[in-house]
Amino acid sequence: MSDDVDEEFMREALNQARIAEHHGEVPVGAVLVKDGVVIGCGASSQIESNDPSAHAEVTALRDAGQCTGNYRLIDSTLYVTLEPCMMCVGLMVHARIARLVYGCAALKTGVVHTHGELLKWSSHNHRVEVTRGVLADECSALLTAFFERQRRGS
Repeated sequence: MSDDVDEEFMREALNQARIAEHHGEVPVGAVLVKDGVVIGCGASSQIESNDPSAHAEVTALRDAGQCTGNYRLIDSTLYVTLEPCMMCVGLMVHARIARLVYGCAALKTGVVHTHGELLKWSSHNHRVEVTRGVLADECSALLTAFFERQRRGS
């Protein structure tokens, strides 16, 4: 994919992150794309749904599964504003997505590059190509501003 295409879909993921933020959630967003078309969207919704698994990536992949009628999301690309956690990496492998594109590093929970490289484990029966740092400054700024407001109580 070209840098322009990656930025275009990352902006859609940022829009999902803003939806999460509007609902009082940590602003993380994701979109799943196949053949240049968004087939799944997700915004973090753990608080609203009382579901610890309702990460943006999970929500986007669930949406795509319903859209396609298949739990295998082969030849798709997941765009997410924040480096995925252990749970979400496992889900990507099981769903057989082809590519992950993420914005900023998750210093506490990221396991794609920050705390090990789980997608490179030889035990996985599927490989996911990774591109990192797409619109990283914008993704990071959204999270930073959210947590600063949380600390101030506004």
